[in-house]
Amino acid sequence: MKKSVKLFALFLMPVFHTSCGQNQTEVKKNIINSETKDTVTSPGSNAKGINTKYEYTESNGARLVIQNSFPKSAIWYTDPNGRKYIYAEFWTRIINETFDPLEVTIDFPVDSFQVPSSSGNFMKLLLSEEPFNDYGALKSFLDNNLHKSTSLKRTIHPKDSSIFYVVTLSLSGQGAGGISFTGMSGAIRTGFSIKEQNLFYSINGNEFPSGKINFKK
Repeated sequence: MKKSVKLFALFLMPVFHTSCGQNQTEVKKNIINSETKDTVTSPGSNAKGINTKYEYTESNGARLVIQNSFPKSAIWYTDPNGRKYIYAEFWTRIINETFDPLEVTIDFPVDSFQVPSSSGNFMKLLLSEEPFNDYGALKSFLDNNLHKSTSLKRTIHPKDSSIFYVVTLSLSGQGAGGISFTGMSGAIRTGFSIKEQNLFYSINGNEFPSGKINFKK
């Protein structure tokens, strides 16, 4: 059964008093400073593979949408030193249905995130602009970026969208701060959302600052 939840942005009071000729600068400010009231966790069969969707909507119809996928994989990766990790792949799509280009900047640090905080369990996040068609391509990417920070900067034009990919990496077995794929209250779920102009990446409800979205003049 399909479940459809429409998400409305929360606007400042002066917005309700503007005319139909509201300028685009005000529209941009309202969207990036808005908050969602709900999250679509079961979008229905017409949104296959989407775990969460956030919609940030202005009163004149301008809209910014973020879609986050379910995990694609949960299997082993062995680094060049023979250490085994469990990895999973996710994708995020940002849809710009506003009147101006927006610039997306994402930065994942070289260090791993502790999830949850003070748990002693750590997860490495890596960002890719391209999908991985097979394990060989993924292994090459991980071998080259395991001990690096990864980042992305893109401009998304009006009525366009952009998709990118995140790989989560955690140590297998016991000790060394490692966690298993199901080590955090069941299967791992991740995704991006916006608070004001800031992007946050969540791992099973634990949020980490990860970048910004800015509208370009």
